[in-house]
Amino acid sequence: MTEIPGRARRRADQAQRTEDPGATRPAAASRPGRPGRTDDPVATRPAAASRPGRASRSGRRGGDSGTREAILAAARALFGELGYDRTTIRRIAADAGVDAALVHHFYGTKDQLFAAAMRLPVNPREVLAEALSPGSRDQEQSLGEHLLRTVLGVWEVAEIRSTFLGLLRSAPTSEQAVVMLREFLAGAILGPLAVAALEATPGADGQDAGYRAALVASQVLGLGMTRYVLEVEPLAQASSEDLIAAIAPNLDRYLTGDLT
Repeated sequence: MTEIPGRARRRADQAQRTEDPGATRPAAASRPGRPGRTDDPVATRPAAASRPGRASRSGRRGGDSGTREAILAAARALFGELGYDRTTIRRIAADAGVDAALVHHFYGTKDQLFAAAMRLPVNPREVLAEALSPGSRDQEQSLGEHLLRTVLGVWEVAEIRSTFLGLLRSAPTSEQAVVMLREFLAGAILGPLAVAALEATPGADGQDAGYRAALVASQVLGLGMTRYVLEVEPLAQASSEDLIAAIAPNLDRYLTGDLT
C-alpha cells in the first residue's frame, strides 16, 4: 500500500525526534510572535528602570537639604513656643509639610532633633568675646552696661530668641535639655565671662572669676526667663534702656566689684 507523501514525511520527522529530541525542535527565537530566549533567563530580563510606571531609585531624595531645613525651622519654632514635652514629632512634621517618617529618617528621636534644632544661628562665644573686648565699647559705657546692651540686642533677633526660649522652657522637663543648657552656659557664656572677670579684677584667681561669671549669668538668664518666658510685668514691657539702667550696675559689681 502506497503511503501518502505527507504522512510519510510526518512519520520520518517523528522518528528523528524520538532519536534526538532537541535536534529538530525549532529554537525559541525562531518562533514567530515570541521573543528570543537565551540560556541565561536573567540576562534577558528587562532592567527595572525600563519597566513602564516605575522610576529608577537613587541613593538620595531630591531636595533633601530643603527638607532638613524645613524640619529644623519648624522644630526650632515649636520648641520655643511649646517647650520640649508638648512638642511632638507629628506636629513638627505637619508644620514642616512633610511626613513624620521623614523627620525620623533625617533626625531619629525627638531628643536628637532637639539637639540639632537648638544650635544657635550665631556663635554666642564670638558675640560675648566681641562685647567684652576692651575696644568694643564707648569710653562712657561700663562693661556691665555694654554686656547687657549686647545681650538684649541679640535677644531681639527672632530666630535667636526662639532658640533661647526653647532651651529655657525645656530645661525643667528634659534631662537632654538640662545637659545642653549646662554645656551651653559653660562653654559659650561662663568661659568668656570668667576671662573678662580675670582681666578686669586685679588679683582675681580662676575660682573667683568663675564665681563672678556665674553671678552674671544668673542675672542675665533670670532676666531672660522673667521677661521672655514668664512674661512677668512690668519687665515684659519695659524698654531696653530702663532695664540697662537698673541691671547694668549689678553686672559691673559682679564682674569687678566687691562681693562681700
